[in-house]
Amino acid sequence: MTTKLTAFKAYDIRGQLGSELNNDIAYRIGRAFGQFLAPTAVERKTVVVGGDVRLTSAALKLALANGLMDSGVDVIDIGMTGTEEIYFATKHLGVDGGVEVTASHNPMDYNGMKLVREDSKPISGDTGLREIQALAEDNDFAEAVENQRGTLAQKSTLTAYVDHLMTYITPANIKPIKLVVNSGNGAAGHVVDELESRFKALNVPVEFIKVHHEADGNFPNGIPNPLLHDCRADTANAVIAHNADMGIAWDGDFDRCFLFDENGEFIEGYYIVGLLAEAFLQKDPGAKIIHDPRLSWNTVAIVEANGGVPIMSKTGHAFIKERMRLEDAVYGGEMSAHHYFRDFAYCDSGMIPWLLVTELLSVKNMKLSDTVKARIEAYPSSGEINSKLANPAEAITRVRAQYEADALVVDETDGISLEFADWRFNLRSSNTEPVVRLNVESRCNIPLMEEKTTALLSILRNN
Repeated sequence: MTTKLTAFKAYDIRGQLGSELNNDIAYRIGRAFGQFLAPTAVERKTVVVGGDVRLTSAALKLALANGLMDSGVDVIDIGMTGTEEIYFATKHLGVDGGVEVTASHNPMDYNGMKLVREDSKPISGDTGLREIQALAEDNDFAEAVENQRGTLAQKSTLTAYVDHLMTYITPANIKPIKLVVNSGNGAAGHVVDELESRFKALNVPVEFIKVHHEADGNFPNGIPNPLLHDCRADTANAVIAHNADMGIAWDGDFDRCFLFDENGEFIEGYYIVGLLAEAFLQKDPGAKIIHDPRLSWNTVAIVEANGGVPIMSKTGHAFIKERMRLEDAVYGGEMSAHHYFRDFAYCDSGMIPWLLVTELLSVKNMKLSDTVKARIEAYPSSGEINSKLANPAEAITRVRAQYEADALVVDETDGISLEFADWRFNLRSSNTEPVVRLNVESRCNIPLMEEKTTALLSILRNN
């Protein structure tokens, strides 16, 4: 009898330990992924695996590896890693797939997996994850044959990975700078340490103030998720206490980084997209930049001012990566702090962004607050506001009926975006819950942005 595996989500695998994800299920996922990659026994495939710092990640990774090997797949274990180290290793080693065991910023009693195929192409619901789920649910695998079993090898790719990170900057450009780095007791610390060693060897004047630096799956300072206001104080306070130039905090598997200015103020991800676009266009004039439709005017203005080509894509890593490959775009950014890079196999990284911003601040000889303040004043935004509604589609229809006739631009790339002379908004429904997500921005007019946000929420919530 087929057992439904509820840990399979739209883009990855994520579930509560015991009931939704355990060693048996991890083994079945390994068998299923192996069969998905190599449906005939004559094809010998290789998959790289890694795991974050969670207390269950090592055991789940071993069970996964055993499933892969029993399906005839060779496994390379690169140890305790962040998700992007799996992205890098899959491409760098030229293997057939990769799996990171991680629950990122989910609660303590969760874990999960992120899967990619060759060249670190994403595996999500419409690109293979549903087939893998069906195979794992059926659990109807051939008996493992000992002499056909895959092998397990241990290998570190850290040096090659950091070599690659260093290619994004010109170290000689960096002027004396003090950085607070908060790994949240997650997986980022070992990469920061390696980068620090490189900077010292090159006499690059970067000073690191390390907060919650040691990897600890007990998360003694809370689950690392800087999107939550409650998780920002330690980074902000350290920036102020040490008179630092910038603060950097990561989530558990460090595929997202979050920046704080020299005053300890959190920088919304939307404005970081513009900063990174500028950084790339200074190095690669005329390049294409991908952005999502939730908030866009600031990004478009910066890209065009720096001679680049802005291209809008539907929100979500699978859509962004696909569009980047199609357009050969050098960079893609989302306001949710996911940043994607052509030379990083079109994957997202939480290390490349802060390296680029560090260099950009030196080149511009500006403080981060000054750089960002001008952009926030030019294009103030509401940030994403979620409304839990009984009927999201009906609520969006009400808003559309109220505003569409006066709109200069109507765009349906992702949800509905309406643009007017001095302001715009985007409305999107969640795929997984009865929630509508609203983003509003204006041109140089905070009161207008706030007024329109209030009006839109009133219509949405039928107040």
